[in-house]
This record gives sequence, C-alpha cells and structure tokens, in this order.
Amino acid sequence: MRRIRLALLRGVCQLPAYVAIEQGFFAAQDLAAEPVMAPTAWAVPERLRAGDVDFAVIPWTRVAADQASDGSRLVLVAGSGVEEAALVVRTGLAPEDVRRVAVPQEGGIKDLTAMALLRRLQWHDVRLVRQPSGDGAILSFVGLGADAAAMVEPYAAMLEHLGLGRVLLRTGDVWPGAPGCSLTTTRALIEREPDLVQRVTTAYVAAAHRVLAAPEEAARAGEGFIGVSAEIVRRALAVNRPDPRAIRNDAAMEQVLALMADLGYLRQPAAGYRDLRFLEALGL
Repeated sequence: MRRIRLALLRGVCQLPAYVAIEQGFFAAQDLAAEPVMAPTAWAVPERLRAGDVDFAVIPWTRVAADQASDGSRLVLVAGSGVEEAALVVRTGLAPEDVRRVAVPQEGGIKDLTAMALLRRLQWHDVRLVRQPSGDGAILSFVGLGADAAAMVEPYAAMLEHLGLGRVLLRTGDVWPGAPGCSLTTTRALIEREPDLVQRVTTAYVAAAHRVLAAPEEAARAGEGFIGVSAEIVRRALAVNRPDPRAIRNDAAMEQVLALMADLGYLRQPAAGYRDLRFLEALGL
C-alpha cells in the first residue's frame, strides 16, 4: 500500500478525512493514510512545501494567499467544509453591546468571516482581540476576554449547547456556499504522481458522501479526532455539511479574494490555486 501523510485540523470541516481513515475509504484505494494533527492551520502550508506531509485539509484562503505570494506550490483538489465559520455572541448580550471580538490570526476563513460580518453589522468601534489560533479565540471568549468570537464548528455548537453563547451570523450570511477547509496538495506531487492524487481525491469524495448518508456514524468518528462529544458534533454537522464541489463556487471565492485584497492579505491577484481535473474525473 502507498503510504501518505495527511495533515488535519480539528473540526467538522475535516469529517470526510476522519471517516476516510476510520472506515477504510483510503484503504480501498490501496492507501495507508497517516493523520498528522496540526495545532493550527497557518503552520500547515510550510509543512506541505517542505514535503513533511503529502496532503492537508486546510482553509482554501491560505492556499490562495500562498499562490499570490510566491507563485506557488500549493493546490486545491477538492472541497470539504462549507460556510464553516460562525460569529458567536455571549448569551444575554445584545449585538449592539459587543465591544470586543476575538479572532484568530489573519488570513483564515474564521478571520475573514469575522471581518466581513463586522462590516455588515457596522461594528466600527469594536476592538479586535487578535489570537494566534482559533482555539485561542475560543478561550478568550470563554475566559471573558471578549464579548464575541469567530470560530468553526463544532465549537459554536458546543458553546450553544453549554449555554455560553449563541450564533449571530455565519459565513453563509455573507458568502453563500463558500468553501472553507479543502483538500490540498502540492503542484510537485500532482506532476509527479497524478494517479496518487486521483486515488486520494476519490477516497475523500466517497467519504464525504458517507458523512452525508450516515451523520450519526460520522459524528462518532469525529468525536475521537476532535475531542468533542458525538452529540455536539452531530448538532454541528446539521449546519456545516461537507461538499467536495465547494471549490467550484467561483462567485463566493471571488468575493472572499476581493476582501483579502482590500485587507492587504494578498500581494497580487491569486490564480492557478485549483486543479479541478480530479473532481472532473469523478463527474463533479
């Protein structure tokens, strides 16, 4: 079997990867997938570029930014999470009373969703509590260091379940159908082993379909990777369902890229950061 190293994060957007590992979808493609759990998304692109991992499920915006900065080596091959970030406000606090919003490091879909929602809500005087990771933003919120925080699922569902917060708005309220974390590899690997990339994509897409067909089963698989109860993962999955075709959503992606350029996150326009042939081979 061909061994691959797959960098993963903790979140509902990663469920197809967890299911592909746990339920043998990679094995069915003669692949032995070793999950490498990363503490935060911004650390993963360098590991891909260095060849420490072969594939990753990371925010597509980091891949686009990487391409815009150096001509790059990172390429999206399939979608995964969709509309995955949420702005959570402390329970009992009116939106107009929010004064501090915790957000993770610049460039990810949580940060970008927060920036777009702050503009939509006209929260011009709100202070950003910038944290090094999504976990840091959640801890800031729980520790009363912020009135609201941007996060992905299942953490928004977790805070609602615990009665600590409520979802005010989500990514889909500004960019319907926008992709989030997506299956990513390097241009070098695509050129060297396109058949391998196809097999990985095939397994990933099959696992995404399984998540949709058997959400309770997927939630149990996610519990072990995420460290949050299957009940909460299942609740989150109801509002954050995977879609491998999400990286085809040109309209939403162009809007996100425009915001990234406006915020100064892109040095030049991003292009060539997707390779859709592997989805096309599957009729997607």
